[in-house]
Amino acid sequence: MVKNKKKFQSVAIYSSIKSKKVTQIALQVKEVLEHLGIKIFVSNSSGFTKEFSVRTYSDKYIIKNCDLLIAIGGDGTLLSSARKFGINGIPVLGINLGNLGFLTDIAPEDLTNSLKEITSGRFVKEERFFLEAIINNKRHGNLALNEVVIHSGSIAQLIEYDLYINEEFVYRQKADGLIVSTPTGSTAYSLSGNGPIVHPKVKAITLLSMFPHSLNARPLLVDENTEIRLMLSKKEKAYLSLDSHKNLPLSVKDEVIIKKATSNLTLIHPLDHNFYSACRTKLSWSS
Repeated sequence: MVKNKKKFQSVAIYSSIKSKKVTQIALQVKEVLEHLGIKIFVSNSSGFTKEFSVRTYSDKYIIKNCDLLIAIGGDGTLLSSARKFGINGIPVLGINLGNLGFLTDIAPEDLTNSLKEITSGRFVKEERFFLEAIINNKRHGNLALNEVVIHSGSIAQLIEYDLYINEEFVYRQKADGLIVSTPTGSTAYSLSGNGPIVHPKVKAITLLSMFPHSLNARPLLVDENTEIRLMLSKKEKAYLSLDSHKNLPLSVKDEVIIKKATSNLTLIHPLDHNFYSACRTKLSWSS
């Protein structure tokens, strides 16, 4: 994490959620930013635009004209923001309305003071990497901030796959699937599978088998620049999921390559942001 002195001049507001609470927070954000003399843009793909009586702008326009995006909601909203805006180089600041939001870290009650501090240049900047999934050597913009998951799509149905790391054979395994996650995703789906919590500064990728048909399968951490290759070894139904957003069908002998993408997400935090404090709060450590 690096402290910065850059001041933001043009700020966009976005949320994937439609609710009165989101609209109220968006209005408060608008009022604070207007008072600070900052240009405000509202994405027309937001869920609250009908209740928000201001001019809205296309995502493409916002990408070209804004230097910060404020995402209002939980981690789901921030993931949507990452796909729409963050991947195109716009830093993202999250206002947390969810219960288990590790990416959105400003509480509504701290909104005014936090926005004043951040827009004046007193903030912490953090880079997070995406994963890219390439199916049969074809790139289709399949990116994930949290995780890429290979799964059967059915309850209690195993799939069998071969795993290679940097072209070295690792194992053939039967399992409900495999979760390949970034450090960002270590507090998401991987966490529910009892995967390790990985500090954002640790540049690693986690491989976690889902209910493997084996007593000795364990999570595996590899370097962030590792290339992971999977091949389905039997004719079974399987799917590839990206941050629970895309769900793509796979067939036997399909080859999936998962590796670090060239794009990064820039997250903006208040100066007092602390990963371990977030873990204590969200995961009830020390309670």
